[in-house]
Amino acid sequence: MTHPNVPVATAEPPQSSNTLLGIGLMALGFLFFSLTDATAKYLTEDFSAFQIAWFRQFGLLSVALWFLARRGLPVLRTRRPVLQVLRGSAAALSATGFIFAVSYVPLTDAVAVSFIAPFAVTILAAVVLRETVGIRRWTAVTIGFIGTLIVIRPGLGLFHPAIFVVLGAACLFAARQIMSRLLGPVDQTVTTIIYTAISSVALLTIPMLFIWQTPTSFQQVFLIVLLACTAGTGEVLIIRALELAEAATLAPLQYTMIIWSTGLSWLIFSQLPDGWTLLGAAIIMASGIYTLHRERLKARQRKP
Repeated sequence: MTHPNVPVATAEPPQSSNTLLGIGLMALGFLFFSLTDATAKYLTEDFSAFQIAWFRQFGLLSVALWFLARRGLPVLRTRRPVLQVLRGSAAALSATGFIFAVSYVPLTDAVAVSFIAPFAVTILAAVVLRETVGIRRWTAVTIGFIGTLIVIRPGLGLFHPAIFVVLGAACLFAARQIMSRLLGPVDQTVTTIIYTAISSVALLTIPMLFIWQTPTSFQQVFLIVLLACTAGTGEVLIIRALELAEAATLAPLQYTMIIWSTGLSWLIFSQLPDGWTLLGAAIIMASGIYTLHRERLKARQRKP
């Protein structure tokens, strides 16, 4: 999955608060990530998922190098280097899995199913972090899972098995979120971004030694540059949005991706989701927004 790491809640609001601008930048950031996903799907006709993910992560790497140039080498100090590398590896694998899946399934379907990630975060938080999860959040998880089943409709022969790769990518993304929670108290956000970029590109470089395919046309080069630029720009926009407004306020905007991806699927691939996919996506989004709301309430309760 190519979505960014967006915290679902913060214990303290940002120092500089401009909520409306933050909301606008966050929505625009997710538009750029939708463009990234659509471009990646188009490139799967010519390149492997690993190579496309490698190109995409270079967009994030350019942002990381920009931060490194501005803040200097001290920003590389981390108390949890192994966890940082593991998070970067999860980012590489989740992006690759999502790109592989969209080469077989409609973009809107893949995005809708990927929205199960917040529910996976809730489950992992309960199991790994030993967080207390109440009956309301477990109910939201169950309803979100039902929405996912509506999108996939197993047993009806209407889905491609690659849709399960999206589920795997969503679980890896959820693992990234859990690792972010563990890293948050000990490392700066920019440190995590830099390590994620470097380690994900390094990991994806390994298969590049065996499957590299050189772009042969101007169109391919243009799309590759577009992929990296939209990924990098989306990351910058979302980071800036999180500096202006509370993460708990901004997090539900990730669901605007279903709007962007539906429009792009229609414009580029002449694919429109059916009514069942839209119904399932609506159920997933509603239960996801409720889960984020409960996270915000929990964060407020933790304030002194």
